[in-house]
Amino acid sequence: MKKIRRKHNLPPKLYDVLVIGSGAAGLTLALKLAPHAKIAVLSKSKLHAGATFHAQGGVATVLDSHDSIENHIQDTLRAGAGLCHPNTVQFVIEQSQTAIQWLIQLGVPFTQKNNQQYHLTKEGGHSHRRILHVADATGKAIHQTLLQHAKKCHQIHLYEHHFAIDLITSHKLHLPNNSCWGAYVLDCKKEIVHRFLAKFVVLATGGASKAYLYTSNWDQATGDGIAMAWRAGCPVANMEFIQFHPTCLYHPYAKSFLISEAVRGEGGKLRLPNGAPFMHKFHPQEELAPRDIVARAIDHEMKRLGLDHVYLDISHKPKSFLQSHFPNIYQKCLEFGIDISQQPIPIVPAAHYTCGGVAVNQQGQTPLKRLYAIGETSFTGLHGANRLASNSLLECLVYAHTAANDILKQLHQTTTFPTVPPWDESQVRESDEDVVINHNWHELRQTMWNYVGIVRTTKRLKRAQNRIQLLKNEIHEFYHHYKISPDLLELRNLITVAELIVESALQRKESRGLHYTLDYPHTLPQPKDTILTPQPKSNISPNLP
Repeated sequence: MKKIRRKHNLPPKLYDVLVIGSGAAGLTLALKLAPHAKIAVLSKSKLHAGATFHAQGGVATVLDSHDSIENHIQDTLRAGAGLCHPNTVQFVIEQSQTAIQWLIQLGVPFTQKNNQQYHLTKEGGHSHRRILHVADATGKAIHQTLLQHAKKCHQIHLYEHHFAIDLITSHKLHLPNNSCWGAYVLDCKKEIVHRFLAKFVVLATGGASKAYLYTSNWDQATGDGIAMAWRAGCPVANMEFIQFHPTCLYHPYAKSFLISEAVRGEGGKLRLPNGAPFMHKFHPQEELAPRDIVARAIDHEMKRLGLDHVYLDISHKPKSFLQSHFPNIYQKCLEFGIDISQQPIPIVPAAHYTCGGVAVNQQGQTPLKRLYAIGETSFTGLHGANRLASNSLLECLVYAHTAANDILKQLHQTTTFPTVPPWDESQVRESDEDVVINHNWHELRQTMWNYVGIVRTTKRLKRAQNRIQLLKNEIHEFYHHYKISPDLLELRNLITVAELIVESALQRKESRGLHYTLDYPHTLPQPKDTILTPQPKSNISPNLP
C-alpha cells in the first residue's frame, strides 16, 4: 500500500463570500449579496440534492385576517416547551412577510385558491391556517426558483460536488486574533483539494439527522457545518433536541419518503392496524398536537403492541382533493401499491430536524470572526425544545437576509488574506479497507437509533457514548492514515455530531420537548439551554500543515 506523495498546490480561489451549502439559506444569502460581492456557493453533491429541495410542507406566515403575528409567536413559544428565545421568535415572525414577499417577487408559484388568494393549510401546533405552500412540494419550488436566479447571476459561482473538509482559521495558521479565512475543499470528481479563501464564510449545510438509522432526510444530511464549526472552536447549543417526524412512509423500498404534516392538517387520522384511532388518548389536539407528542404517541403504541408501523388514513377525502393537494405523495404511494384514496398509509417516525446547532447571534454571526451560520446548521433560539412545523424555511429566509445585511456593512473593509499552505497528502496512503467506513457508518446510525431515540434513559445514553468513542477512535485513525473521500468526511462529521447529541442529552436532567428520558420524566421549572464549548484541542485539524 504505497503512500501518496503530492501537495495540492493550485493557487487559492479568492472570493468576497464563501457559502458552504446550496439550499434555501445559502442561495438566499448569495442572491442578496450578489449585486455587491463575488460569491462562491459550494454543494457537496448536486445543487438540488439538499433538504430544501425535498421539503414538502411549506412556510409559516400570517396572511389570514383572522390570524395575527402574536398568534404565530404564541404557537411557536408553546411548541418550543419554554426554551425558545422570545426576542428571536418575535424577530423572525415579524420579518416573515417581508421574506415571503421577496420569494413571491422572485416568482415562487405558491398555491392559490379560486379567488386568487393564497391557499393556506394548517399543520401540527398551529392555531390557524398559515402555511403557504406549493402543493406538497414547496421546498422544490422555492429551491428551483432560487437556483434559477443564481445561475443567471455572474457574481455567483456555483460549485457542484465540492465538499468542504475543514475551515481555515487564524488559529490553525498560528496567527493571532482568531478569524475564519475560508476552507479546504475537496473536488469530489477530480479528487483535488482546493483552498477557498474569503472575507466572510457562511455555513448553510443543513442538519444532521442522517446520524439515525431511520430518517426523512436526504442522504447527505451529515451535520458537516456543525462539525466543522465545532472543530474550529465554535460552541454549539441544544443538540439533544432532534425532531422525529411522526409520519415517514413505511416500505422496504421507499427510502424514508416523508408524508407531509399537511396530510394530518387536512384531516388525516392516525390508526392502529385494527383501524382504531389513538391520538385522543395523548393530546386534546389529537393529530394536530406538536410533533414530539405525536411521535412519542406512535412510538408508545408501536412498543405496546409490538408493531413495526401504524397507519395514517386520509381515504375519507375525495380522490380529486388528494391529487390536487398532495400530488407527489399520492403518486409516490401509488408507485408502492398504496392508493391513499382507498387505503391508509403505513407510517413510522423518523429523525427529521436538528433543532440545535452552531450558536449564533441575531445577525447569524458565530463567535469566530468572519464566520456565519444560517438555517438548520445554526442555533438561533427560534425552535426551543421542539420546532413548530414550517418555521424552518422561514428561519432560513429571515437569517439569510439578516446575515447578508450584516456582511454588506463590512464588505468595504480592506482585507489582506493570510498565506495558507496547500493541502498535504504526502503522509497518507490509498485505502484498501473502505469496508471499515461502511461498517462504522451503519454501526453509528444503529447505535443512535437504539439508544438516543424518541425515548431515552441515562443507561442507554451511556451505552451510546461508549460505542461512539470506540468508533471515533477508529475513524480518527483512518482519517489520519488514508486518503480522504466524501464517505470518510461524512462519517467523520457524523461521529462528531453524534457525540455532541449524546453529551447534550446527558447534561439535560429533565424531559422537555423532543428530549424525553424515563430517568427524568418531569420538566424543571427554569428552562436552560445546553451549551457545549470545544476544548482548545478541538481547534486543531488533522491533515493540515
